[in-house]
Amino acid sequence: MLALAATTLLSSIPSPSSGALSLGSLKLNAYGLMIAIGVIVAVRIAGRRAEKFGVATMEDFSSIATWAVPAGIIGGRVYHVITDVQLFRDNWVDAFKIWQGGLGIWGGVLAGVLVGFWRAKVRGLDAWWILTCAAPAIPVAQAIGRWGNWWNQELFGRPTDLPWALSVSNGTAIKAGYPIGTTFHPTFLYESLACLALAALLLVVEKRFSPARGRLIAWYAAGYTTFRFFIEGLRIDSAHSAGGLRLNQWVSLVVFAIAVGWLAVDARRSRDGAKPSTVTSHE
Repeated sequence: MLALAATTLLSSIPSPSSGALSLGSLKLNAYGLMIAIGVIVAVRIAGRRAEKFGVATMEDFSSIATWAVPAGIIGGRVYHVITDVQLFRDNWVDAFKIWQGGLGIWGGVLAGVLVGFWRAKVRGLDAWWILTCAAPAIPVAQAIGRWGNWWNQELFGRPTDLPWALSVSNGTAIKAGYPIGTTFHPTFLYESLACLALAALLLVVEKRFSPARGRLIAWYAAGYTTFRFFIEGLRIDSAHSAGGLRLNQWVSLVVFAIAVGWLAVDARRSRDGAKPSTVTSHE
């Protein structure tokens, strides 16, 4: 019996029977809890980095986060609703039910970064340094937050029989258009692990190349869009598409091009600025 249970466990990743956690009489929405934990950890990491570099205090970062985090959640939800508007045409009230899942990372990061940049300016801080401190913390928050999709049994990939395939409930499999017992690519897990790897990579880039303040956020954008493009291609949830690519794949390509373009132009400016002048005094 134990051997059978072990074999079943190793043949697939089980999904939770409910999207909620019960602590006695207290019932917590797991999706929201994962996002909250991710935010708390990220603020802690970014704040410690800011203190290490001497550009801000933990209190500064906590203050910035009280504005940037809600802005990111609102931005993420707005992006999701706009890009999947067909899901809310019959009942617009559902657009406000964030706990049911549905936060677009692009809208979330853009809104959060812009508001965070503004609040840093308001507090008299170097906003570009604040972005540098936050850059490795953002993918850590994403890595933790992605487990909310596991709790909600959503955003998984194509069917697979790999040992780490995701097993979902009968109703979820049928709703996705597949027979009961079908297992799927756990794209939430792929992205979670990739985000942790990206956070580590950003620290390596920072230590080895010492990019100018603010540039690490461009490295983050380039790195995230690279693996998101391929993970997005595995997903089977409904999405707008064109030219054989899903909407978020196109967005990944655009954001990647902007990030890499910024880094390339910045690197060229740095080289040109470092070149000694050939103009002599009598010229």
